[in-house]
Amino acid sequence: MSELKLSREPKEALVNKLQKYFERELDYEIGQFDAEFLLDFIGEELGPHFYNQGIKDARAIMDAGISAIQDDLYGAEQAVE
Repeated sequence: MSELKLSREPKEALVNKLQKYFERELDYEIGQFDAEFLLDFIGEELGPHFYNQGIKDARAIMDAGISAIQDDLYGAEQAVE
């Protein structure tokens, strides 16, 4: 897996959310730099766990779809005497 990088707009939005969370929930004002640093840490340390769960979820959806296609194909077989 290659390193996950956010483009500027989503990263700015997430930094803003972190800043608002700290202010609202912790009554602490976190600066832009510290919020970006925290976001990078979360992405590096926790991101792979969320990414892997997303892969597992996608695999389960794909497996269910393939199973449904297999059922349809078996149902489409013609009887042979």
